Amino acid sequence: MSLSPTPNSSFTKDNPLPAKLLENRVLNKDGSSKDTRHLVIDIAGSGLTYSVGDSLGVYSSNRPQIVEEIIEFLGATGNEPVTLPRLAAPVSLRDALTNKLSLAQPTKKILETMAAKTGDAEEQARLGKLLAPEAAEIRETFLGQREFIDLLEEFPGAKLTPQEFTDHLRRLVPRLYSIASSPKMFPGQVHLTIAPVRYESNDRRRYGVCSTFFADRVTRRKTPIPVFVASSHFGLPEDPAKDIIMVGPGTGVAPFRAFMQERVAANATGRNWLFFGDQHEATDYLYGEEWKRWLAEGKMARVDLAFSRDQPKKIYVQDRMREAAAELWAWLKGGAVFYVCGDAHRMAKDVDAALHQIIAEQGGLDAAAAADYVKQMKKDRRYQRDVY
Repeated sequence: MSLSPTPNSSFTKDNPLPAKLLENRVLNKDGSSKDTRHLVIDIAGSGLTYSVGDSLGVYSSNRPQIVEEIIEFLGATGNEPVTLPRLAAPVSLRDALTNKLSLAQPTKKILETMAAKTGDAEEQARLGKLLAPEAAEIRETFLGQREFIDLLEEFPGAKLTPQEFTDHLRRLVPRLYSIASSPKMFPGQVHLTIAPVRYESNDRRRYGVCSTFFADRVTRRKTPIPVFVASSHFGLPEDPAKDIIMVGPGTGVAPFRAFMQERVAANATGRNWLFFGDQHEATDYLYGEEWKRWLAEGKMARVDLAFSRDQPKKIYVQDRMREAAAELWAWLKGGAVFYVCGDAHRMAKDVDAALHQIIAEQGGLDAAAAADYVKQMKKDRRYQRDVY
């Protein structure tokens, strides 16, 4: 996704709109092991506009609890001034840790500083082992399971000043979320579909910075949320008569809800086909009522569902694609645009492999010719991905 803001408002990445949250509801039904939120953000009267396929950039703050813990580990008050790159004037340590700096993803550099600063022989020995040239893999695993707070806790002998500590932290960057609404259907609003990230590592509970900012810390209609629109390469075909195939399991369905709202509002004549997947149909069919309504009204040609835990053998969206291979190929031959949104690490790779396989088998092509076909689809903007 691109970070270039849409240039039609005074509000930009460098001058975000202090928007308000109008709605925060859980999309999953009772009994689900998941927590997926539908969020409605008010941009009415701001001049901020967007197109379907765009993303909303959000500047969040870090959890107050973790900020206070870090201040305590540093033996500081939080009022100490620290100098940060790109800022003309110093800010307080508390402000820096809350609003300006990322508290995750420590690097080798902090270990080197701690090794130089600690007076504890045991800590020095442990840090020395981690920093040894042959320990690169061990060190990467060690750092991958930790945030900066873990290192302060594990190496208390390394006394860092607030400035020495903040010098190791990267900037807290905005998070981008695919917009789940069409301005034609919801003028003055932006809808998002977000799953708060919560997990455990190294015996400590972890929280996704921006996702839990929305879920846990934003008070409706009160807390200002700094936002901007990030224009995207991802979007509907200019010709409304073109067919579209959308693959978006989990929160990856967000932009396709926007696509459908836009196509319905514009009376687009092209056919629409969705592949959606999650764990259980009864509890995790995100926006299920809307897909069912559009299907019943003939606005959707097909909705193929893959609920992985509803049968002994797990089924995913790429399995449903293969089952529908002949019709999928007929749509592609007819000029349909193919979209994928969601997890880049596994789902998007598996969907891409299934697409290549379907084109090869149904088109009677060898692997090289199928790969060329897919390359041409990308060049023609008939294969678009919004993956993260």
